[in-house]
Amino acid sequence: MKIALAQFNATVGDLDGNSRKIMAMAVEADQAGARLMVTPELGLCGYPPEDLALRADFYQENARALAELAVALPAGLAVVVGFPLQERGARYNAAALLRGGRVESVYRKQLLPNHSVFDEVRTFMPGEEALVFDLDGRRFGVVICEDIWQPGPAEQARAAGAELLLVLNASPYHRNKQAVRHDVVADRAMAAGLPVAYVNLVGGQDELVFDGGSFAMDREGLLTAQFPLFEEALGLLDLTDAVPRGELHGLPTQEEGVYRALVLGVRDYVGKNGFPGVIVGSSGGIDSALTLSIAVDALGADRVHAVMMPSRYTADISLTDARELAENLGISHAVLPIGPMFDSFRAALAAEFAGLAEDLTEENIQARIRGVLLMALSNKSGRMVLTTGNKSEMAAGYATLYGDMAGGFSALKDVAKTLVWRLARYRNTLSAVIPERIITRPPSAELRPDQTDQDSLPPYEVLDAIMERYMELDMAPREIVAAGYDEADVRRVVRLIDRSEYKRRQAAPGVRITQRGFGRDRRYPITNKYQAPF
Repeated sequence: MKIALAQFNATVGDLDGNSRKIMAMAVEADQAGARLMVTPELGLCGYPPEDLALRADFYQENARALAELAVALPAGLAVVVGFPLQERGARYNAAALLRGGRVESVYRKQLLPNHSVFDEVRTFMPGEEALVFDLDGRRFGVVICEDIWQPGPAEQARAAGAELLLVLNASPYHRNKQAVRHDVVADRAMAAGLPVAYVNLVGGQDELVFDGGSFAMDREGLLTAQFPLFEEALGLLDLTDAVPRGELHGLPTQEEGVYRALVLGVRDYVGKNGFPGVIVGSSGGIDSALTLSIAVDALGADRVHAVMMPSRYTADISLTDARELAENLGISHAVLPIGPMFDSFRAALAAEFAGLAEDLTEENIQARIRGVLLMALSNKSGRMVLTTGNKSEMAAGYATLYGDMAGGFSALKDVAKTLVWRLARYRNTLSAVIPERIITRPPSAELRPDQTDQDSLPPYEVLDAIMERYMELDMAPREIVAAGYDEADVRRVVRLIDRSEYKRRQAAPGVRITQRGFGRDRRYPITNKYQAPF
């Protein structure tokens, strides 16, 4: 017997488009001899539907699409489809068994996650009953995502007679996530004494990236199939001797995984929102170089436009390196000097600034001029501006509101600066597009003479290490000091992070690659007097 795992890229709210994808994979599975196909969690409507799942009409349209799909599916194929269900005034994250042209039975997710990026308790009610069905003399149990992370539902399915567990998932990516999934599912398989077929969603949805990587395990928790990550795939499992077996694809390295997540996140945000392409401010520095490389790999060179906006403080090598990068990537490249506009601003403000020394104000004016130019080009062309700031800068507030923060989406929002360098090195192993000097040169905003980032920030190795412990791991400052970090550095970084929350609230959304990204994960008050003790 063959089981198909339909790992596909759903778009939230595109019920007809998602139905067509499910139907196409069902036809392919049927032609391959499969008797059963399983789709991801809420595959019919896309995940997460967020407050769409509070609308009665949303459920009505999903019910329509599900019924139409049931009738259209190949006659000899049973399909388990994730969908949102509303009945008797209650809303559920559900899965339907479609067979014989109808909705034969329904499972309602029992464990609703309410942590990290998840808030299903806000929209759904928990189910209580197992779903076990017979097919060709075998008995299959159905659970949904969080149900496999805790022991109850799997044991309940086994008690109801299940011989193999089907797990529908919309499990978002973060670094090392696949290893975590393997460990959790192995524990559950051994505890329940059941083999597992695990199907996961793939694709970008706002800040989240779903990485696919569907797999199967035997009842001993041993991996028996591993399907590709970061791409759509119809994974076929041969069920022999009650063990589901299939292809075993290797897992990417950490840098490859992060890079592919960033590419997928940018591709789907731009594509699913209908933008014809992107515009990127190119500085000759590493952040814009990596952003441009990601954009080209996501969209193609013809949909990416780079704009260099030199000031009087821009070094000639920055212009040279930005031009070389554009040529290496095969993208269009414009140069728009901002000196005359900066002079106009200074002249207009001269009376108001009389007697006041130059300071950060003048630097920010230059950054905001660049933001105005990029947004003007965006308005005229319809292309979206990709911002280029990284997580270290966002943490420290080393960014200008309405300047370099202007734009619609950020590829590097959750990428620490030290990882930016590693990703640039990784990208050059695919093809050497980023000039070596961009990678090795000390980073600089080039908004005043002889400026480097380290004039305003601790060394990035120090900043990133303290940021990870304070922001991602929620360690107390005194614990970070006890771990060996200089107290002055810890105080400085903590203060920068805490005082910059107002900026981050106004930042563009961006791809999430850690368990604690700015945005959906970390929700701190802007108005906040708490100071962590040392």
